[in-house]
Amino acid sequence: LLLFFLILLTALYLPHRLIPKQNDPGGSSVSLPESLLFVSTLDGSLHAVSKQTGDIKWTLKEGVCVSACMPGFLPDPNDGSLYVLGGKRKEGLMKLPFTIPELVQSSPCRSSDGVLYTGKKQDTWFVVDPQTGEKQTSLSTSSSASICPSAPLLYIGRTAKHKLVILCLQLPPLTKHSSSPVLPDFLTSDPMTVLVVTLLLGAWIAFLLTHKRVCSRGCILNIYNIHIHIQYMYINKNMYIVYIYIYIYIYIYTYVCDINKQPLDICVFKIVINSYSSGDQTDVVEVGKISFSPAEVLGHGTEGTFVFRGHFDGRRVAVKRILPECVEFAEREVQLLRESDEHPNVIRYFCTERDRQFTYIAIELCAATLQQYVEDPCCPYSDLNPVSLLDQTMCGLSHLHSLNIVHRDLKPRNILLSLPGALGRVRAVISDFGLCKKLPDGRHSFSLRSGIPGTEGWIAPELLINAPKGNPTSAVDIFSAGCVFYYVTSKGQHPFGDTLRRQANILSGVYNLDHFMEDIHEDVIGRDLIEWMISAEPETRPSAASVLKHPFFWSPEKQLQFFQDVSDRIEKEPADSVIVARLENSGRSVVRTNWRMHISAPLQADLRKFRTYKGNSVRDLLRAMRNKKHHYHELPPEVQTALGEVPDGFVAYFTSRFPRLLLHTHSALSICAPERPFHPYYHH
Repeated sequence: LLLFFLILLTALYLPHRLIPKQNDPGGSSVSLPESLLFVSTLDGSLHAVSKQTGDIKWTLKEGVCVSACMPGFLPDPNDGSLYVLGGKRKEGLMKLPFTIPELVQSSPCRSSDGVLYTGKKQDTWFVVDPQTGEKQTSLSTSSSASICPSAPLLYIGRTAKHKLVILCLQLPPLTKHSSSPVLPDFLTSDPMTVLVVTLLLGAWIAFLLTHKRVCSRGCILNIYNIHIHIQYMYINKNMYIVYIYIYIYIYIYTYVCDINKQPLDICVFKIVINSYSSGDQTDVVEVGKISFSPAEVLGHGTEGTFVFRGHFDGRRVAVKRILPECVEFAEREVQLLRESDEHPNVIRYFCTERDRQFTYIAIELCAATLQQYVEDPCCPYSDLNPVSLLDQTMCGLSHLHSLNIVHRDLKPRNILLSLPGALGRVRAVISDFGLCKKLPDGRHSFSLRSGIPGTEGWIAPELLINAPKGNPTSAVDIFSAGCVFYYVTSKGQHPFGDTLRRQANILSGVYNLDHFMEDIHEDVIGRDLIEWMISAEPETRPSAASVLKHPFFWSPEKQLQFFQDVSDRIEKEPADSVIVARLENSGRSVVRTNWRMHISAPLQADLRKFRTYKGNSVRDLLRAMRNKKHHYHELPPEVQTALGEVPDGFVAYFTSRFPRLLLHTHSALSICAPERPFHPYYHH
């Protein structure tokens, strides 16, 4: 993890832009070899690498290395966003609602949580021979000498000194009665306190900005955590003595440690004030009708989104906190929730509130995720029927698709298990609509102009290939659902392998369903459905409504009724009819050559009493099942005992002996789907 973030730091603070020199005196222009890749490494070097061979053609060693101490502040190389790692409540990696360029541009500035920022940006240009990598000269604000190159040169721009100083003051939480939106009353009630604090902190910031720094090659990032433990009481409600102490400590530390001569480009001073008061401070955030405790984190998502346990209008809810830059996504998510949350298998929406920093969405509080249900042995709902949960998930997805809403991020973490209802029933609900797409009326596909949606390992292949045949459709959700189905039925496995190889296997269509056994009825049915859902060709995947009609979800009672309806339908059909031909095609493998040899002796004897059955015929096997079901109570006790109770034991007796019978019969009779008696079994 540390190495990963170091690479991110390098990409952010050592960006290299390759700009050819234009209009040079000789009239020549730089033509960079198309076969070269430019790579910046942790030691600050820029390498020119051949695309064909991978050999390093030349190296420019003009950078500085990177090191970091954690916990601290970490940047995002994409846009300079700041993350804080390991907060006081150990929230993990949290995204701050501003970027480093924004802070440097606005510095000196202060955020509402008591953090002071100041900084500056400094760029350097290196003039390099593109063939050999030899540096001709460098340009910066301190060196403005002009050059007149005699040959085409390469200009490389690097942000080498993006200085940012952060002073974190973790003060007592604001109260609802504070007259200032930034400081609590006890810091603004006394003019002397305000004056002293302003002067001291202003002087310190001015000192850091004006004092000359000497930056040599070395570590560009050092994070100093200065823990100052100060116990104070609210005596006269004055704090300037504490601030004087902090100022003196920093001033002494600056000179004793000689920070100005260290190879720093980012100095982070984190002053932690451990406050003690006569009464406990309640750490509850109230925004409109929503309240929550930041300490009760339920989960987190992309783009700095966090979910907390909270309350809305006296009801327990989950509070989703969204950053300002994601406000458009939040508004779209709220709109889609309002449209779709009437369905019991879609998470319920309550309200939205905003403050100066975040948008808060109050949604239904759930007990666990589908991932916890599968992986956590201590999950309180581990005894729930997995097929029932998957059925409810598909009901919710079918509802979304009926509204022309494509979820685009279906995965176990986004399927939740509700709290027990009035009757103790737990529901599976689809959540996290941040990447959902509402398709206009008459449209069945969406573009990828805004990027590839989804989570790696659960993304359909058509979203990743370079030249798709057409725009993606709601079939992307079916693919993700197929992966979820196997994940649940196999108790944590993924059809496309482990995390590292998963997305590559999805692109190449390489999957493994070894959890399913070929001689087990439930596994045969499950394999058929999941292979259908994860098909590489989106047009061949079933719709959500078709998935719900698959025998995978049928109860024993429905299976038995289907066998009976099929037998009734083909009873009078001639042997050469299309339906009978489809049923008997490959029938010998279904009945295992002769089905009469695989049933118990009492049942064989009972069958011989009334009529002759062909042991190699699927139609005759279905006829025998139908007749014995109709006359079950007239059967001898030993036959009833062998068959078991109707319908569960009766169906299991035959499907355990002929595991492909149901799937084969369902496929053969699909041509009867338009007929009314078969509407419950097929999506028509």
